[in-house]
Amino acid sequence: MKISVLGAGAWGTALAVAASRGERHDVTLWARDASQARAMQAARENTRYLPDTPLPQRLRIASGDMTALAQASDLVIAATPVAGLRALLAGLRDLRQPVAWLCKGFEAAEPDRGLLPHEVCAEVAPGLPAGVLSGPSFAQEVAREQPTALVAGSPHAAVRAALVDAFHGPALRIYANDDMVGIEVGGAVKNVLAIATGLCDGLQLGLNARAALITRGLVEMGRLGAALGARAETFHGLSGLGDLVLTATGDLSRNRKVGLLLAQGMDQRQAVASLGHVAEGVYCARTVVLRARALGVEMPISEGVVALLDGRLRPADAVAALMERQPVSELD
Repeated sequence: MKISVLGAGAWGTALAVAASRGERHDVTLWARDASQARAMQAARENTRYLPDTPLPQRLRIASGDMTALAQASDLVIAATPVAGLRALLAGLRDLRQPVAWLCKGFEAAEPDRGLLPHEVCAEVAPGLPAGVLSGPSFAQEVAREQPTALVAGSPHAAVRAALVDAFHGPALRIYANDDMVGIEVGGAVKNVLAIATGLCDGLQLGLNARAALITRGLVEMGRLGAALGARAETFHGLSGLGDLVLTATGDLSRNRKVGLLLAQGMDQRQAVASLGHVAEGVYCARTVVLRARALGVEMPISEGVVALLDGRLRPADAVAALMERQPVSELD
């Protein structure tokens, strides 16, 4: 299979490395920046985004005409942040090959209209056979061949099959699921909840508080998913509970790190600047809350994260606001 990975960040690079191991696939990693592509080709390493990971000799590095590369491929992986997905898919709108994105979040559009990736695709490339590859995964661990399980989501059986064929292997297990909405909601909301959990840990509130926050956060995720048409069982799987637990508790999580830094007294700008990488939860938190409000969905943890990021609440006050809410049934 000829696979093109469009985007040479950490996650795109890690999956390109995983797919090019062995001799099953012909993989090309495309970088928007030609100078970055030349540097990776010379060093056989992505020193900027995934250092200390040698690039297999079979892995091709490219830049330039993205559309021509995609047209010559059997499977195209869009490894761009949500903010760049619309433009990338617009350039691929005439493809008939399977296309799958890796990004997690909501597009920051008009205040009450932030879109999930599949909704962006429906606007700019409605005929594209598309899907998503998601789940609990840190790029460094995938690149090191540490055991990982992901979910390939699409309403198209051919897209799901192509993703399984491309990436399933000894260290990477791929499950299939046709609930794209649920997969994408899980991938977006877990980043916001990871900020809250980082704050909880940074304030040293204890393991009881962390467990409660993750559990109630999963309830929020499921509420929004149900309102958008997702299946409840998807949130008990890899892209729901699995990704939430990893991102909320893993030391490699950038969103969790934001919460830890906020607990130390940094503001949003300082916390993001100290990371040096994108933390999607910061950019999609407001959109998650606005979309939830428009649907009449209550998400108090996510609301607290937004108030904290906006500087309207101090860390201790955000916790107090959650604890002082009126008691309700656990099933509500």
